[in-house]
Amino acid sequence: MRKIALFAVLVVGVMLIVSCASMTSGEVNDETFRRIYSRYSSDLILDGATQYTVRGGDTLVNISRSLYHDPYYYPVIMLASRDVVLDPDKIQPGMVLTIPDLQRNMANARSRAAIKGVIEDCARIEDDRGRSATAAGLRQHAQGL
Repeated sequence: MRKIALFAVLVVGVMLIVSCASMTSGEVNDETFRRIYSRYSSDLILDGATQYTVRGGDTLVNISRSLYHDPYYYPVIMLASRDVVLDPDKIQPGMVLTIPDLQRNMANARSRAAIKGVIEDCARIEDDRGRSATAAGLRQHAQGL
């Protein structure tokens, strides 16, 4: 009986070790972005949005800098374009992104809160990806909203 109990404890211990080893801290996948989008998408105003077709060499940060004059609003483009691009690292030429009217969204309390939330969530993702400088910039930006 003692051997069986010891064996059971050993098996459970090995299972825990294997389970913990296979779970990477901050694993980011498409489901991570889907959860974020489902949390905030209904509060984003898309009236007056425009379209932008991704070209070779584009990044969401550069698109945000070009269209909003601020690199830290790229999560807003991601949120509006959730049916086109899930992960900001996976944009490709030819994708047609939705570019919300930022002023209209910032003037609405619910939209502004959604923008702040999606920026904060993207900061956590950037931290998980080891991009602490970008994460810090996003957090600082969100705090100012």
